Amino acid sequence: MTYKSLRDCVLDLEKHGHLVRIRTEVDPDLEMAEIHRRVHRARGPAVLYERVKGSPFPAVSNLYGTEERCRFIFRGTLDRVRALVRAKADPANVLKDPASLLSLPLGAWQALPKPACGSVPVLENRTTLSRLPQIRSWPMDAGGFILLPQVYTEHPDRPGIWGSNIGMYRIQLSGNSYAPDREAGLHYQIRRDIGTHHTAALRRGEKLRVSVFVGGPPAHAFAAVMYLPEGLPEAAFAGALAGRGFRYARRDGHVISADADFCIVGTVEPGRTLPEGPFGDHLGYYSLKHDFPVLSVEQVYHRSDAIWPFTVVGRPPQEDSQFGRLVQEIAGPMIPREIPGVKAVHAVDSAGVHPLLLAIGSERYTPYAERRRPQEVLTLAHALLGYGPCSLAKYLFIVAGEDDPRLDIHDIPAYFRHVLERVDWKRDLHFETATTMDTLDYSGTGLNEGSKLIVAAVGPARRRLATAVPVGMRLADGHADPRLALPGVLVVRGPAYTDEASGQRSLMELTEALRGMDRETLEGLPLIIVADDSAHCAANLDNWLWTVFTRSNPSHDVHGVDSFTEHKHWGCRGPLVVDARLKPHHAPPLIEDPAVSRRVDTLAAPGGPLHGIL
Repeated sequence: MTYKSLRDCVLDLEKHGHLVRIRTEVDPDLEMAEIHRRVHRARGPAVLYERVKGSPFPAVSNLYGTEERCRFIFRGTLDRVRALVRAKADPANVLKDPASLLSLPLGAWQALPKPACGSVPVLENRTTLSRLPQIRSWPMDAGGFILLPQVYTEHPDRPGIWGSNIGMYRIQLSGNSYAPDREAGLHYQIRRDIGTHHTAALRRGEKLRVSVFVGGPPAHAFAAVMYLPEGLPEAAFAGALAGRGFRYARRDGHVISADADFCIVGTVEPGRTLPEGPFGDHLGYYSLKHDFPVLSVEQVYHRSDAIWPFTVVGRPPQEDSQFGRLVQEIAGPMIPREIPGVKAVHAVDSAGVHPLLLAIGSERYTPYAERRRPQEVLTLAHALLGYGPCSLAKYLFIVAGEDDPRLDIHDIPAYFRHVLERVDWKRDLHFETATTMDTLDYSGTGLNEGSKLIVAAVGPARRRLATAVPVGMRLADGHADPRLALPGVLVVRGPAYTDEASGQRSLMELTEALRGMDRETLEGLPLIIVADDSAHCAANLDNWLWTVFTRSNPSHDVHGVDSFTEHKHWGCRGPLVVDARLKPHHAPPLIEDPAVSRRVDTLAAPGGPLHGIL
């Protein structure tokens, strides 16, 4: 199925039972987001909101809410796009699958962006920012946000579609000190291609032209989050995945996506920023208020049958998790080509993606050596931290594929069992301190600042992991309720973290108490986590991943029993201890507004307008 517009997709989903309509008026201020979250949690259909309070435009959400629906939407092109990527990653793949040859020329043709011919529907009408759905998802959100934007820029030194970038960068439509209908916030994180374009514009002393597309064929939104090799613009990928070349036009110097539902055009002036946020983000915490570039808005265009698409982000998994799975599925074959020796990587969605990266590599440097130790995997780990989509990883675990060829990188409990059976904390910890960190991660020392930790485990199993909490464990005062989260992984409840001095002191007391325990008992518990609520953290895998890897900064929060520093190398002879308590400098976690939840309960009750939908 080839969609020429978002409405084409909406009608197709409805025809096949993948979409429901809400005909009663709903409020974009928290209410629509609450409805979306409930439908998504229930693995429900896409939702078309026909009447949005304060806006003349209908809205749709949960389009990509399940893997099955994503594959349905892209059912005509996904295999072809995968074949194109596999062919680029390794031309020999074509010889292994000759049938894919038939699809390659068509896919390549559809990838070519094409100037629009005739009328351009999105240019037929104009509106203002304030008439767009002002969707707030979480109580502390500073205003209305565009939640599935496609932000288009061109490199000032290489203008044109082939020097363009389309990224999903947050756009704040209202609130804070933005001039109503004339300004919007443009938030982009570190290591984003728009930053390269912005840097070039600043160097030239020029305004950066920006176009924000909303809607259009679903492939266009997906392209905005796709990692692509240097020199391949997202517009080309959008065309290949849509099964129809990306159509574009130019108006007053701005590029227009001809198939978009909405197009906001404007410029970013050199050196001008304003406070943007807060915003409830996809790590499950708020992004706080910081200065970011300002988009001076010139025009807001829309097509006559426009539909406003949106999503809601929060603690994973959410709807955007489906994007992440498809990105890894499609782009995965490129990594072994670009970093030879890497067999597989997995950016763990439940941990917020960037906080935790798992990898399987090769260990071939000294096959003659009597004792295996991490060598090549360390080279590969550093290459991964210098590689585009992996460069923001905070914790990187890497193992040698030769140690267990059957190891599945997506089986997270099996992966951690493999690591913890082999790791030597005296040797296998490699810190990078005072470095860059994901913009959305507030566990570090400041915005975009923190540390990284590589854990490299190679060789035969060296220990048997405990499968139960040892009887009579000795814990320091203030620590209690030990729980086993995974084999070999103990979680204990620690005292509330109020300041760095007392927080560090409580960890020293815990490690000293553990040091006095029986060595054989401790050997089966190589990893110990300190959390605010050990029962919650250990209750399931998702809770453990989210708590541990979003609430710790390696340089500050990784401790160990019987630790030492030798020639600037830090290690420990006993268990590794990670402090995953909430700290005062962390951003607050996302919590729904109780009043809005009660209102939606009423709408969903028998006799209510949403009964049978929620």
